[in-house]
Amino acid sequence: MKSRQSMLFTIVTLLYWISMYIYVPILSPYLSKMEYSLQFIGIVLGSYGLIQLLFRFPIGIWSDTIGKRKPFIIAGMITTTLSCLLFLIPDLWVWPLLGRAVAGICASTWVAFTVMYAGQFSNEEIPKAMGHISLLVVVGQMIGMLLSGWLTDLLGTSAPFIGGAIVGFIGLLLALKLYEPPTGTSREHGMSSSLIKEVIRTKPLLRASWLSILAHGVLFITMFGFTPLKATELGASGTQLTLLVFCFMLPHALAAIAATKWFIPTIGSERTILIAFIISGLCTFGLIWAPSLPWMYATQAFNGFAQGLHLPLFLSLAIMDIKPQMKATAMGLYQAIYAIGMFSGPFIAGYLNKSYGIEYGFLLGGVLAVIAAIFVLYWLYADKKRSTSKGMSRDEQNVGA
Repeated sequence: MKSRQSMLFTIVTLLYWISMYIYVPILSPYLSKMEYSLQFIGIVLGSYGLIQLLFRFPIGIWSDTIGKRKPFIIAGMITTTLSCLLFLIPDLWVWPLLGRAVAGICASTWVAFTVMYAGQFSNEEIPKAMGHISLLVVVGQMIGMLLSGWLTDLLGTSAPFIGGAIVGFIGLLLALKLYEPPTGTSREHGMSSSLIKEVIRTKPLLRASWLSILAHGVLFITMFGFTPLKATELGASGTQLTLLVFCFMLPHALAAIAATKWFIPTIGSERTILIAFIISGLCTFGLIWAPSLPWMYATQAFNGFAQGLHLPLFLSLAIMDIKPQMKATAMGLYQAIYAIGMFSGPFIAGYLNKSYGIEYGFLLGGVLAVIAAIFVLYWLYADKKRSTSKGMSRDEQNVGA
């Protein structure tokens, strides 16, 4: 991207994530204050991931079929603005449910953002590009979540939703000025059933998707799930919850830089993912016995760093070996699949928490990380064995010659 367009894309991306996450920390208390039941609140929260599961893959196919990304970016800014406004409509249960569902549609358009950005780089540069855009995600989420508490304390519980709508509308105006380079795809030469089947069978994409289900299960059980509740049980105030968010999000952002500058060049992508799951698992198990808030801050700092290491890598693996005209379809499939972890992780953990205590939800999160690490170890071993076998075959051919 040219420098001006690159800056514009960066600003639009930040506004997109700020608008979506500015009300997340106060959403449950807001709904509780409106006297909705815990069961209904759970349905509202779960609708966000469920809608993404349904919408992301079709959006990816649609984007590749018409060869366009910008219309979906514009749609993302419209839906994030609408989502915030729907929460402000009083006295009827359908509005908050619809508001969070529309936020899920907004999050589904992230497919177009990632593919439009990745399209400016070669395959070798994609891990670095995905590290950059993942950093924007984390920074935008962190700004939004930190603004949430400040706006609530200053102007009341409706303020984050109003602020999110304003931010989303500004992002919409700027998104209209984005330039989209030609992709070489047309309606006549867009996606077909055979190309979709080719995407679905791509091994790196399937591996990344499976690991991302487990990673997002851990993430939405912990920081975006029950970690704040655990902190509240330990006596955390609103300010201390904001500090907990900061302890997670800052290392999460820094990890995206560390991954591309040190971890991947030094030990490779697979071992970086393995280390990240091991750290994440240990930190999640650590929440079971967390005796104090400082312990919580420490576990979430390391967990945030670990999550920041592997999530950008999954993004790059999902589209690295995909043809340009199929990248949005691949990204849509990847993002739809990992949405399974976004709603099933906290849903199952919530059942365990209600039946046995909050520690069992964190136990589930730790087990998911362990399972992921075992899969990575197995694939490392299998790939090494396959590589060795190919090398031996070539040596035998040379001897025979």
